[in-house]
Amino acid sequence: MNVLRFEDLAAQGKARGQRVFIRADLNVPLDDAGHITEDTRIRASIPCIELALKAGAAVMVTSHLGRPTEGELKPEDSLAPVARRMGELMGREIPVIANWVDGVTVSPGELVMLENCRVNKGEKKNSEELAKKMAALCDIFVHDAFGTAHRAEASTYGIAQFAKIACAGPLLAAEIDAITKALANPRRPLVAIVAGSKVSTKLTILQSLAKNVDQLIVGGGIANTFMLAAGLPIGKSLAEANLLDDAKAVIAAMKMRGAAVPIPVDVVTAKAFAADAPAVVKPATAVESDDLILDIGPKTAATLAEQLKQAGTIVWNGPVGVFEFDAFSRGTETIARAIAASSAFSIAGGGDTLAAIAKYGIEREIGYISTGGGAFLEVLEGKTLPAFEILQRRAVTG
Repeated sequence: MNVLRFEDLAAQGKARGQRVFIRADLNVPLDDAGHITEDTRIRASIPCIELALKAGAAVMVTSHLGRPTEGELKPEDSLAPVARRMGELMGREIPVIANWVDGVTVSPGELVMLENCRVNKGEKKNSEELAKKMAALCDIFVHDAFGTAHRAEASTYGIAQFAKIACAGPLLAAEIDAITKALANPRRPLVAIVAGSKVSTKLTILQSLAKNVDQLIVGGGIANTFMLAAGLPIGKSLAEANLLDDAKAVIAAMKMRGAAVPIPVDVVTAKAFAADAPAVVKPATAVESDDLILDIGPKTAATLAEQLKQAGTIVWNGPVGVFEFDAFSRGTETIARAIAASSAFSIAGGGDTLAAIAKYGIEREIGYISTGGGAFLEVLEGKTLPAFEILQRRAVTG
């Protein structure tokens, strides 16, 4: 994917003395007292900011936080806690500037944080007037927020249209490289794991992947619907009977290409959805009418693990069972450890997937962990993200 990269501009000395506007993703979770409970996104954003400072730029960084009302900055919507935490990590004071759209004073070597960009009127609708004002603040616009790459907003898309130079920051560039490696030019076999509660939320992803992958592993409620489509009993498990034809079509599309959607041969069931419910392993053909399927069984997990170890590329979105409950976590753990042990290039995304990776401590064994939930899903659907589209266009047209 041809985009300008900020790392290249900085290395060439083109950022020195320039005003650099960085759109980061600093949308971190806060508790009721306004304290940050998890700072991964802040830590991930710092390399781009430090790169700009070391390059001699005057640096402005902004992000959205929460769901503020446009035109109204409430205390709970302020980026002040983010600036404090980032300042602690960077060893410097970071001023927070409100009402910044009409002008910002910042000198080379300085860093300021611009208040929550979603407070600006016209942000979400990508107002051209707002975007032009933002673009006028800088010489170089750096998009480094993959989590927002699927949204065409003023601070993610509009500013990239009108800034003198628009480029990808190191985080966004890494996502582009990983996605290209996994989906555009994959080492085969290409195996995708798509799990979740409903087929309906990921049907377009399944349909898109069915055209490209060598094996499509489904899990969670999605697997229940595929089991039903294969004529297996699922008891009172979560499924979408109205989407059986769609599930059958995905299976058929894979079969025509000589590929497969493996259907579980055994499952772990319970009579109630509870952490302390007794877990029973049984053949997939023996599910009773009052059973809930809460995980894949050990035979299924072992077979899938062996296939994952032979893969060339693995795309992972979603745990295959209710991994939050220990009795129903074995399937997800087996899959996770198989991915970690595989020599395949692996890319993983989605909140539950990241939680599973953290639970089993395999962060270093995953090829690339995507930071964007919705954006990652849209890439799997085969969509061109607005951020990618505009940055590619600007790389060609300047």
